[in-house]
Amino acid sequence: MRLEKHIALVTGAGRGIGQGIALALADAGADVAVADLDINIARETAARIEKSGRRSIALQVDVADPDSVNAMIEGAEAALGPLGITVNNAGVISIKSVGELTLEDWERVMQVNVRGIFLCTQAALRVMRPRGFGRIINIASIAGKIGFPDLSHYSASKFAVIGFSNAVAKEVAAEGITVNALCPGIVGTGMWRGEEGLAGRWREAGETEEQSWARHQKTLLPQGVAQTPADMGQLAVYLASAEHVTGQAIAVDGGFSL
Repeated sequence: MRLEKHIALVTGAGRGIGQGIALALADAGADVAVADLDINIARETAARIEKSGRRSIALQVDVADPDSVNAMIEGAEAALGPLGITVNNAGVISIKSVGELTLEDWERVMQVNVRGIFLCTQAALRVMRPRGFGRIINIASIAGKIGFPDLSHYSASKFAVIGFSNAVAKEVAAEGITVNALCPGIVGTGMWRGEEGLAGRWREAGETEEQSWARHQKTLLPQGVAQTPADMGQLAVYLASAEHVTGQAIAVDGGFSL
């Protein structure tokens, strides 16, 4: 699947899953606008894309701010051309039981993970609909299909992303635009790794974080191994090229979820 002559935008693309998706789209031939709250890491990803021979630009964005989102879309199009593919990946997480959660914890996750997806999707549709073409990929999670302890607020936000994506897909289905949710499984990024991640929090007595990480891969995943940002990139490339796949929430999780 090739994406030459397509312009893509990926939010939260400075590291992790967003970076993996941005690099995969570039490898498939797209020119890619790399957006992140941290402009320095966005520039690093953009430099890697340019080194591979594709055009790229780094943009700073706060996805919860409508003015910032609109400026991101305008900046991407001014630098690269008409936007055809948008991957709304930017998100945040904290790991707390429902009893530990504060209102501030809840609102921060909802502001970025739900409001941000809404604002970025709406802004992308403003430029896509008049052209009769678009591919919108909203990054959800397997936690948007199956609830996880200590992640009630995060799961709620990702269930919302899936429902929102399915509804919007039906609104624009006859306009040449597809909208899908991509649901990463267990990826060795900040959500899972480190003492503050799930592998650290869910350690058994006498277990190191590394041992906990290995155990969760073996017990939760039928394939027995974690997924990678590059795995997410493979699905993103497919969804960016698929004409008749829309309204779906597709997991890349080694067989964990339905």
